[in-house]
Amino acid sequence: MTEHTAQASEQERDARPSGTWYAVAGVLVVLVLGAATRFLEQQVPTWADGTAFEGLAKSIEFPVYAIALGLIGNVVLSRLALRDALSTGFRTEFFIKTGLVLLGASINLKLLVTAAAPAIVQALLLITVVFGFTWWLGGRLGLDDKLRALLASAVSICGVSAAIAAAGAVQAKREQLAYAASLVIVFALPSIFLLPWLARVFGLPDAVAGAWIGGNIDTTAAVAAAGALAGEDALQIATIVKTTQNALIGVVAIALTAYFALKVEKRTGADARPSLGEFWQRFPKFVLGFIAASIIGTLYLADGGDKANITTVNDLRTWFLIFAFVAIGLEFSLKGLREAGWRPVALFASATVVNIVVALGLALVLFGNFQLG
Repeated sequence: MTEHTAQASEQERDARPSGTWYAVAGVLVVLVLGAATRFLEQQVPTWADGTAFEGLAKSIEFPVYAIALGLIGNVVLSRLALRDALSTGFRTEFFIKTGLVLLGASINLKLLVTAAAPAIVQALLLITVVFGFTWWLGGRLGLDDKLRALLASAVSICGVSAAIAAAGAVQAKREQLAYAASLVIVFALPSIFLLPWLARVFGLPDAVAGAWIGGNIDTTAAVAAAGALAGEDALQIATIVKTTQNALIGVVAIALTAYFALKVEKRTGADARPSLGEFWQRFPKFVLGFIAASIIGTLYLADGGDKANITTVNDLRTWFLIFAFVAIGLEFSLKGLREAGWRPVALFASATVVNIVVALGLALVLFGNFQLG
Protein backbone atom coordinates (compact mmCIF):
# COMPACT_ATOMS: atom_id res chain seq x y z
CA MET A 1 0.00 0.00 0.00
CA THR A 2 1.43 3.38 -1.02
CA GLU A 3 1.76 6.26 1.42
CA HIS A 4 -0.92 8.19 -0.51
CA THR A 5 -3.34 5.25 -0.37
CA ALA A 6 -2.68 4.75 3.34
CA GLN A 7 -3.36 8.42 4.02
CA ALA A 8 -6.59 8.28 1.98
CA SER A 9 -7.77 5.20 3.85
CA GLU A 10 -6.98 6.82 7.18
CA GLN A 11 -8.94 9.93 6.13
CA GLU A 12 -11.92 7.76 5.14
CA ARG A 13 -11.84 6.00 8.53
CA ASP A 14 -11.70 9.36 10.29
CA ALA A 15 -14.62 10.68 8.24
CA ARG A 16 -16.94 7.71 8.80
CA PRO A 17 -17.51 8.13 12.56
CA SER A 18 -18.17 11.84 12.07
CA GLY A 19 -20.75 11.12 9.36
CA THR A 20 -22.28 8.33 11.44
CA TRP A 21 -22.58 10.53 14.51
CA TYR A 22 -24.21 13.28 12.48
CA ALA A 23 -26.74 10.75 11.16
CA VAL A 24 -27.43 9.49 14.69
CA ALA A 25 -27.83 13.08 15.89
CA GLY A 26 -30.26 13.73 13.01
CA VAL A 27 -32.37 10.74 14.02
CA LEU A 28 -32.35 11.94 17.64
CA VAL A 29 -33.61 15.37 16.54
CA VAL A 30 -36.52 13.67 14.74
CA LEU A 31 -37.29 11.49 17.76
CA VAL A 32 -37.21 14.42 20.21
CA LEU A 33 -39.45 16.59 18.03
CA GLY A 34 -41.73 13.58 17.51
CA ALA A 35 -42.07 13.11 21.27
CA ALA A 36 -42.80 16.84 21.60
CA THR A 37 -45.50 16.45 18.94
CA ARG A 38 -47.21 13.64 20.84
CA PHE A 39 -46.98 15.66 24.06
CA LEU A 40 -48.62 18.71 22.46
CA GLU A 41 -51.32 16.59 20.81
CA GLN A 42 -52.30 15.16 24.17
CA GLN A 43 -51.85 18.22 26.39
CA VAL A 44 -52.97 21.24 24.35
CA PRO A 45 -56.70 20.28 24.47
CA THR A 46 -56.36 19.97 28.27
CA TRP A 47 -54.63 23.33 28.57
CA ALA A 48 -57.29 24.99 26.39
CA ASP A 49 -60.23 23.39 28.22
CA GLY A 50 -62.75 26.05 29.22
CA THR A 51 -61.11 28.80 27.12
CA ALA A 52 -62.09 30.43 23.83
CA PHE A 53 -59.54 28.17 22.08
CA GLU A 54 -61.09 24.91 23.30
CA GLY A 55 -62.73 24.01 19.98
CA LEU A 56 -59.64 24.88 17.96
CA ALA A 57 -57.32 22.93 20.27
CA LYS A 58 -59.44 19.78 20.01
CA SER A 59 -59.57 20.00 16.20
CA ILE A 60 -55.79 20.17 15.66
CA GLU A 61 -54.35 16.76 14.78
CA PHE A 62 -50.78 15.50 15.17
CA PRO A 63 -49.65 16.28 11.56
CA VAL A 64 -50.08 20.00 12.27
CA TYR A 65 -47.86 19.90 15.37
CA ALA A 66 -45.33 17.61 13.69
CA ILE A 67 -44.84 19.75 10.59
CA ALA A 68 -44.81 22.98 12.62
CA LEU A 69 -42.14 21.66 14.99
CA GLY A 70 -40.18 20.32 12.03
CA LEU A 71 -40.20 23.74 10.37
CA ILE A 72 -39.15 25.42 13.64
CA GLY A 73 -36.35 22.87 14.02
CA ASN A 74 -35.38 23.55 10.40
CA VAL A 75 -34.95 27.28 11.10
CA VAL A 76 -32.99 26.70 14.33
CA LEU A 77 -30.66 24.10 12.80
CA SER A 78 -30.13 26.28 9.71
CA ARG A 79 -29.15 29.23 11.89
CA LEU A 80 -26.70 26.97 13.72
CA ALA A 81 -25.36 25.70 10.35
CA LEU A 82 -26.20 22.11 11.36
CA ARG A 83 -29.21 21.21 9.20
CA ASP A 84 -27.30 19.94 6.15
CA ALA A 85 -24.93 17.89 8.32
CA LEU A 86 -27.79 16.27 10.24
CA SER A 87 -30.05 15.76 7.21
CA THR A 88 -28.81 12.20 6.58
CA GLY A 89 -30.58 11.17 9.78
CA PHE A 90 -33.98 12.65 8.96
CA ARG A 91 -34.96 9.53 6.92
CA THR A 92 -38.38 10.74 5.74
CA GLU A 93 -38.86 7.89 3.27
CA PHE A 94 -38.06 5.21 5.85
CA PHE A 95 -40.47 6.64 8.40
CA ILE A 96 -43.36 7.12 5.99
CA LYS A 97 -43.00 3.74 4.30
CA THR A 98 -42.80 1.94 7.63
CA GLY A 99 -45.84 3.86 8.84
CA LEU A 100 -47.82 2.95 5.73
CA VAL A 101 -46.92 -0.73 5.97
CA LEU A 102 -48.19 -0.68 9.56
CA LEU A 103 -51.32 1.16 8.39
CA GLY A 104 -52.08 -1.84 6.19
CA ALA A 105 -52.72 -3.93 9.32
CA SER A 106 -55.80 -1.85 10.15
CA ILE A 107 -57.26 -1.95 6.63
CA ASN A 108 -59.60 -4.88 6.11
CA LEU A 109 -58.66 -6.97 3.09
CA LYS A 110 -62.24 -6.72 1.83
CA LEU A 111 -61.97 -2.92 1.70
CA LEU A 112 -58.59 -3.16 -0.04
CA VAL A 113 -59.93 -5.54 -2.69
CA THR A 114 -63.19 -3.59 -3.17
CA ALA A 115 -61.39 -0.26 -3.58
CA ALA A 116 -58.66 -1.68 -5.81
CA ALA A 117 -60.62 -1.60 -9.08
CA PRO A 118 -61.73 2.07 -8.96
CA ALA A 119 -58.31 3.03 -7.53
CA ILE A 120 -56.52 1.40 -10.48
CA VAL A 121 -58.82 3.11 -12.99
CA GLN A 122 -58.32 6.46 -11.26
CA ALA A 123 -54.55 6.02 -11.11
CA LEU A 124 -54.23 5.11 -14.79
CA LEU A 125 -56.44 7.96 -16.02
CA LEU A 126 -55.01 10.55 -13.63
CA ILE A 127 -51.39 9.73 -14.36
CA THR A 128 -52.03 9.73 -18.11
CA VAL A 129 -53.82 13.10 -18.12
CA VAL A 130 -51.59 14.93 -15.63
CA PHE A 131 -48.30 13.52 -16.91
CA GLY A 132 -49.30 14.31 -20.50
CA PHE A 133 -50.34 17.86 -19.65
CA THR A 134 -47.17 18.55 -17.64
CA TRP A 135 -44.92 17.11 -20.35
CA TRP A 136 -46.69 19.18 -23.03
CA LEU A 137 -46.65 22.45 -21.07
CA GLY A 138 -43.03 21.89 -20.04
CA GLY A 139 -42.14 21.67 -23.72
CA ARG A 140 -44.04 24.86 -24.46
CA LEU A 141 -42.13 26.61 -21.68
CA GLY A 142 -38.83 25.41 -23.13
CA LEU A 143 -37.76 23.29 -20.16
CA ASP A 144 -35.07 20.65 -20.50
CA ASP A 145 -36.51 17.21 -21.29
CA LYS A 146 -34.99 15.65 -18.17
CA LEU A 147 -36.38 18.32 -15.85
CA ARG A 148 -39.87 18.11 -17.30
CA ALA A 149 -39.74 14.31 -17.01
CA LEU A 150 -38.99 14.71 -13.29
CA LEU A 151 -41.71 17.30 -12.76
CA ALA A 152 -44.30 15.33 -14.76
CA SER A 153 -43.55 12.17 -12.78
CA ALA A 154 -43.61 13.99 -9.44
CA VAL A 155 -46.92 15.80 -9.93
CA SER A 156 -48.74 12.87 -11.56
CA ILE A 157 -47.62 9.95 -9.37
CA CYS A 158 -46.20 10.42 -5.89
CA GLY A 159 -43.89 13.36 -5.52
CA VAL A 160 -40.28 12.93 -4.42
CA SER A 161 -40.24 9.12 -4.79
CA ALA A 162 -41.44 9.36 -8.39
CA ALA A 163 -38.97 12.18 -9.09
CA ILE A 164 -36.12 10.02 -7.75
CA ALA A 165 -37.19 7.06 -9.89
CA ALA A 166 -37.52 9.30 -12.95
CA ALA A 167 -34.13 10.89 -12.26
CA GLY A 168 -32.52 7.47 -12.37
CA ALA A 169 -34.39 6.58 -15.54
CA VAL A 170 -33.42 9.71 -17.50
CA GLN A 171 -30.01 10.33 -15.84
CA ALA A 172 -31.08 13.77 -14.59
CA LYS A 173 -28.70 16.21 -12.92
CA ARG A 174 -28.60 16.41 -9.15
CA GLU A 175 -29.79 20.03 -9.13
CA GLN A 176 -32.77 19.09 -11.32
CA LEU A 177 -33.83 16.53 -8.72
CA ALA A 178 -33.42 19.20 -6.03
CA TYR A 179 -35.71 21.54 -7.98
CA ALA A 180 -38.37 18.85 -8.31
CA ALA A 181 -38.17 17.80 -4.66
CA SER A 182 -38.42 21.40 -3.46
CA LEU A 183 -41.47 22.07 -5.61
CA VAL A 184 -43.16 18.91 -4.37
CA ILE A 185 -42.76 19.92 -0.73
CA VAL A 186 -43.78 23.56 -1.31
CA PHE A 187 -47.04 22.53 -2.96
CA ALA A 188 -47.72 19.53 -0.71
CA LEU A 189 -47.55 21.41 2.60
CA PRO A 190 -50.56 23.70 2.02
CA SER A 191 -52.47 20.84 0.39
CA ILE A 192 -52.32 18.89 3.66
CA PHE A 193 -54.62 21.44 5.25
CA LEU A 194 -56.44 22.83 2.20
CA LEU A 195 -57.91 19.62 0.77
CA PRO A 196 -59.48 18.24 3.99
CA TRP A 197 -61.00 21.69 4.58
CA LEU A 198 -62.36 21.85 1.01
CA ALA A 199 -63.71 18.31 1.34
CA ARG A 200 -65.74 19.47 4.35
CA VAL A 201 -66.84 22.67 2.57
CA PHE A 202 -68.02 20.64 -0.46
CA GLY A 203 -69.65 18.05 1.79
CA LEU A 204 -67.78 15.19 0.12
CA PRO A 205 -68.40 11.65 1.41
CA ASP A 206 -65.41 10.06 3.17
CA ALA A 207 -64.65 7.75 0.24
CA VAL A 208 -64.67 10.61 -2.29
CA ALA A 209 -62.62 12.86 0.00
CA GLY A 210 -60.07 10.08 0.52
CA ALA A 211 -59.84 9.30 -3.21
CA TRP A 212 -59.41 13.01 -3.98
CA ILE A 213 -56.68 13.44 -1.39
CA GLY A 214 -54.90 10.23 -2.40
CA GLY A 215 -55.06 11.03 -6.10
CA ASN A 216 -54.12 14.68 -5.87
CA ILE A 217 -51.50 15.31 -3.17
CA ASP A 218 -48.06 14.43 -4.48
CA THR A 219 -46.14 12.97 -1.57
CA THR A 220 -47.20 9.81 0.24
CA ALA A 221 -46.41 11.40 3.61
CA ALA A 222 -48.58 14.44 2.83
CA VAL A 223 -51.42 12.13 1.76
CA ALA A 224 -51.21 10.37 5.11
CA ALA A 225 -51.23 13.71 6.93
CA ALA A 226 -54.21 15.08 4.99
CA GLY A 227 -56.04 11.77 5.32
CA ALA A 228 -55.53 11.83 9.07
CA LEU A 229 -57.08 15.31 9.19
CA ALA A 230 -60.02 14.18 7.04
CA GLY A 231 -60.79 11.16 9.24
CA GLU A 232 -59.90 7.48 9.57
CA ASP A 233 -62.21 6.31 6.75
CA ALA A 234 -60.90 8.95 4.37
CA LEU A 235 -57.34 8.05 5.38
CA GLN A 236 -57.86 4.40 4.46
CA ILE A 237 -59.22 5.21 0.99
CA ALA A 238 -56.55 7.89 0.44
CA THR A 239 -53.83 5.38 1.30
CA ILE A 240 -55.23 2.72 -1.02
CA VAL A 241 -55.47 5.21 -3.90
CA LYS A 242 -51.98 6.61 -3.32
CA THR A 243 -50.51 3.13 -2.88
CA THR A 244 -52.04 2.13 -6.21
CA GLN A 245 -50.38 5.13 -7.87
CA ASN A 246 -47.09 4.28 -6.14
CA ALA A 247 -47.24 0.82 -7.69
CA LEU A 248 -47.06 2.46 -11.12
CA ILE A 249 -43.73 4.18 -10.40
CA GLY A 250 -41.87 1.24 -11.90
CA VAL A 251 -43.99 1.27 -15.06
CA VAL A 252 -43.41 4.99 -15.63
CA ALA A 253 -39.68 4.69 -14.84
CA ILE A 254 -39.26 1.88 -17.37
CA ALA A 255 -41.23 3.85 -19.99
CA LEU A 256 -39.02 6.90 -19.42
CA THR A 257 -35.88 4.76 -19.59
CA ALA A 258 -36.96 3.35 -22.95
CA TYR A 259 -38.09 6.74 -24.32
CA PHE A 260 -34.87 8.54 -23.41
CA ALA A 261 -32.70 5.65 -24.56
CA LEU A 262 -34.42 5.16 -27.91
CA LYS A 263 -35.46 8.71 -28.80
CA VAL A 264 -33.89 11.44 -26.70
CA GLU A 265 -30.41 9.94 -26.39
CA LYS A 266 -30.67 7.90 -29.60
CA ARG A 267 -29.10 4.75 -28.13
CA THR A 268 -29.60 1.37 -29.79
CA GLY A 269 -28.91 -2.25 -28.94
CA ALA A 270 -29.34 -4.29 -25.78
CA ASP A 271 -28.55 -1.34 -23.47
CA ALA A 272 -31.61 0.50 -24.75
CA ARG A 273 -34.03 -2.17 -23.58
CA PRO A 274 -34.94 -1.99 -19.87
CA SER A 275 -34.65 -5.36 -18.18
CA LEU A 276 -37.03 -7.09 -15.81
CA GLY A 277 -34.42 -6.54 -13.10
CA GLU A 278 -34.57 -2.76 -13.63
CA PHE A 279 -38.34 -2.86 -13.30
CA TRP A 280 -38.08 -4.73 -9.98
CA GLN A 281 -35.36 -2.39 -8.74
CA ARG A 282 -37.56 0.66 -9.33
CA PHE A 283 -40.78 -0.88 -8.07
CA PRO A 284 -41.77 0.58 -4.63
CA LYS A 285 -41.54 -2.60 -2.55
CA PHE A 286 -43.28 -1.10 0.49
CA VAL A 287 -46.50 -1.52 -1.54
CA LEU A 288 -46.12 -5.28 -1.10
CA GLY A 289 -45.57 -4.80 2.64
CA PHE A 290 -48.76 -2.73 2.85
CA ILE A 291 -50.78 -5.47 1.12
CA ALA A 292 -49.17 -8.20 3.25
CA ALA A 293 -49.98 -6.30 6.46
CA SER A 294 -53.61 -5.97 5.36
CA ILE A 295 -53.85 -9.71 4.70
CA ILE A 296 -52.18 -10.61 8.01
CA GLY A 297 -54.34 -8.17 10.01
CA THR A 298 -57.56 -9.38 8.38
CA LEU A 299 -56.75 -13.05 8.91
CA TYR A 300 -55.65 -12.39 12.49
CA LEU A 301 -58.96 -10.75 13.43
CA ALA A 302 -60.99 -13.34 11.50
CA ASP A 303 -59.25 -16.04 13.53
CA GLY A 304 -60.36 -14.43 16.80
CA GLY A 305 -57.26 -12.33 17.40
CA ASP A 306 -57.21 -9.64 20.09
CA LYS A 307 -58.14 -6.22 18.67
CA ALA A 308 -55.90 -4.64 21.30
CA ASN A 309 -52.88 -5.88 19.35
CA ILE A 310 -54.12 -4.10 16.21
CA THR A 311 -54.59 -0.99 18.36
CA THR A 312 -50.94 -1.29 19.44
CA VAL A 313 -49.85 -1.56 15.79
CA ASN A 314 -51.94 1.53 14.97
CA ASP A 315 -50.27 3.47 17.78
CA LEU A 316 -46.87 2.44 16.44
CA ARG A 317 -48.01 3.52 12.97
CA THR A 318 -48.92 6.95 14.38
CA TRP A 319 -45.43 7.32 15.85
CA PHE A 320 -43.77 6.57 12.50
CA LEU A 321 -46.07 9.00 10.69
CA ILE A 322 -45.27 11.68 13.28
CA PHE A 323 -41.55 11.15 12.66
CA ALA A 324 -42.16 11.38 8.90
CA PHE A 325 -44.05 14.69 9.18
CA VAL A 326 -41.36 16.12 11.47
CA ALA A 327 -38.74 15.10 8.91
CA ILE A 328 -40.70 16.80 6.12
CA GLY A 329 -40.51 20.07 8.05
CA LEU A 330 -36.82 19.57 8.76
CA GLU A 331 -35.98 18.88 5.11
CA PHE A 332 -37.93 21.79 3.63
CA SER A 333 -35.73 24.20 1.68
CA LEU A 334 -36.38 27.17 -0.58
CA LYS A 335 -32.87 27.08 -2.03
CA GLY A 336 -33.80 24.76 -4.89
CA LEU A 337 -36.77 26.95 -5.83
CA ARG A 338 -34.71 30.13 -5.91
CA GLU A 339 -32.21 28.46 -8.24
CA ALA A 340 -34.85 26.98 -10.54
CA GLY A 341 -36.39 30.23 -11.75
CA TRP A 342 -40.05 30.92 -12.55
CA ARG A 343 -40.72 28.41 -15.36
CA PRO A 344 -40.57 25.18 -13.32
CA VAL A 345 -42.71 26.86 -10.64
CA ALA A 346 -45.27 27.96 -13.24
CA LEU A 347 -45.31 24.47 -14.74
CA PHE A 348 -45.78 22.73 -11.40
CA ALA A 349 -48.48 25.18 -10.30
CA SER A 350 -50.41 24.72 -13.54
CA ALA A 351 -50.11 20.93 -13.36
CA THR A 352 -51.26 20.99 -9.72
CA VAL A 353 -54.43 22.87 -10.68
CA VAL A 354 -55.15 20.34 -13.43
CA ASN A 355 -54.44 17.51 -10.98
CA ILE A 356 -56.87 18.95 -8.40
CA VAL A 357 -59.69 19.28 -10.92
CA VAL A 358 -59.19 15.95 -12.69
CA ALA A 359 -58.67 14.05 -9.41
CA LEU A 360 -61.89 15.49 -7.96
CA GLY A 361 -63.86 14.58 -11.07
CA LEU A 362 -62.53 11.01 -11.09
CA ALA A 363 -63.11 10.62 -7.34
CA LEU A 364 -66.74 11.71 -7.71
CA VAL A 365 -67.36 9.35 -10.63
CA LEU A 366 -65.47 6.31 -9.31
CA PHE A 367 -66.08 6.62 -5.55
CA GLY A 368 -69.34 8.58 -5.44
CA ASN A 369 -71.38 5.46 -4.59
CA PHE A 370 -68.60 3.60 -2.78
CA GLN A 371 -69.73 2.01 0.48
CA LEU A 372 -67.28 1.98 3.39
CA GLY A 373 -67.54 -0.82 5.95
